Amino acid sequence: MGKLDGKVALVTGAGRGIGSGIARRLAAEGATVVVHYGRSADAAEAVVRDIAAAGGSASTVAADLARVEDIDAMFEQVRAKHPAIDILVNNAGGGSGGMPRLTELTLEEYEYTFALNTRAVFFCTQQAVAMMNEGGRIITLSSSSTTTRQPGLSSYAGSKAALEAFCRIWATELAPRRITVNCVLPGIINTDLIRDNIPPELAKRYAASVPLGRMGEPDDIADVVAFLASDDARWVTGENVTVTGGA
Repeated sequence: MGKLDGKVALVTGAGRGIGSGIARRLAAEGATVVVHYGRSADAAEAVVRDIAAAGGSASTVAADLARVEDIDAMFEQVRAKHPAIDILVNNAGGGSGGMPRLTELTLEEYEYTFALNTRAVFFCTQQAVAMMNEGGRIITLSSSSTTTRQPGLSSYAGSKAALEAFCRIWATELAPRRITVNCVLPGIINTDLIRDNIPPELAKRYAASVPLGRMGEPDDIADVVAFLASDDARWVTGENVTVTGGA
């Protein structure tokens, strides 16, 4: 028996990286998982096949979460299969490419970063809450960059910091329905997002500086999300859980 038997979970950005690890982990605990993807259809289908091969249940849904109309359409598709959901994992996100500083960032890069990392989370959560069972779970992936002073991350870290404010306030608003709301703040995790946006020499320096001696892996985050999604975390809400290997 899994800790999430009978639960329905929607994981955004679940075709790759941290999201795919979360989807697999929740399915392993018995949840029926809706695997959202933006562009990586083949990768998302591979996640679903892996879940099915392990005896779990999953399906895919596509949407460009930077577009509010796509969020609406995505939830129409989810409701057609699942009248209610129990778990929302707001994982989808991204940077502007590279590490542009204040004087370099363009308006288009700024707007896309906040549309995907901030606005999408707000309106995905709004839609999810409308169909969420009592005692549900909302888990949002922020970033440990919100507590650092790394040059070049102002737009990314700023877009993620807003999520932590959302979390604190939503936790209070939704408490009467026993819905818990928490943020997970990963350190640098070995995914294509990091490989595409962080200079290799910086990533190596960071990994060497982690007290636990390595860069994180998607499973390191997925295990924490699975805990927050379970009844074991029923008394945890409005919190930022930092998962950085001690960095």
